[in-house]
Amino acid sequence: MVDRDATAPVLSVVAPCFNEAEGVSAFLVRMTAAAETATGGNFEIVLVDDGSTDGTWPIMAAAAAHDPRIIAIRLRRNFGHQMAVLAGLRAARGARVLLIDADLQDPPELIGPMMCQMNGGADVVYGRRVERVGETAFKRGSAALFYRLLRQLSSVDIPVDAGDFRLMTRRVVDLLLALPEQHRFTRGLVSWLGGRQEPIDYVREARFAGETKYPLAKMLRFALDALTSFSIKPLRLASWLGFAAAGLALMLMGYSAVQWARGHVVDGWTSLFIAVTTFSAVQLVVLGIIGEYLGRLVIESKHRPHYIVDAVISARIDDGPAPLVSPSGAAIALPGLAVPAVPPRA
Repeated sequence: MVDRDATAPVLSVVAPCFNEAEGVSAFLVRMTAAAETATGGNFEIVLVDDGSTDGTWPIMAAAAAHDPRIIAIRLRRNFGHQMAVLAGLRAARGARVLLIDADLQDPPELIGPMMCQMNGGADVVYGRRVERVGETAFKRGSAALFYRLLRQLSSVDIPVDAGDFRLMTRRVVDLLLALPEQHRFTRGLVSWLGGRQEPIDYVREARFAGETKYPLAKMLRFALDALTSFSIKPLRLASWLGFAAAGLALMLMGYSAVQWARGHVVDGWTSLFIAVTTFSAVQLVVLGIIGEYLGRLVIESKHRPHYIVDAVISARIDDGPAPLVSPSGAAIALPGLAVPAVPPRA
């Protein structure tokens, strides 16, 4: 999609966007100023429109058409935040890559201190939230519980209170792009890669504009993807639940046999009801856990592309077909999808 043989910038900023028309312009102003200070102007900003239904794309396209440091990528539909992140990382050319959301909850001005910290030898500098402004007690509590539960269940040491906001070296990004997973949990994959990863504490601000793109249903799906991607302990839990249920069944069988031998054969509908509902619940839980893992195996086996690019606007890219990017990272021409011509800059 982007020629990496050209002179690479010091920094690439990757910002996925979904219905951020109210705030993307303010993000670009702050991010451009922060990157200018941190790099002396040698940077690029990769904006990825994840199938927005508002005016996000026209704003991104106009910015990219008039500033050669900005690339605007439009996905053909909403593929999800993690796929938009992947599309941006594949387009980024920088020696260092900053991953940040465009809602201004994560401060662009932190890029300077993060760059300085990476100068000390870190492979990854990730933001660690010490405070979350403007969020409900339920959101803060559920997020804290999720991070700590994931860390306990995962075979990888995934930092708590850390999102996707992070600065990575080129080597880390290249290793990350080589991973073929369909269900991608970026912060977990980065942790899995290892290396020297250091936190930098900050206060997460309230959204600049618009509404959260992670309501409860999406949060639960995201948590489920994270747990099943980095832990098989739920499967082991299913096994232990099965053994526990079998042991309880054996005890009930022994109890029934003793009661029959003693001549106590009065029907006990209460005990029967409890036994049936208990075993049924355990079976359904076990089947559900197995089904989640099996479903992910089926999706992985299809080898479908992670996303489809609908349009790319950049002063650095010649007119040509927009690519459909395969899971392996190879670009495949997609007939009928032309990159819009870049208007001449004043």
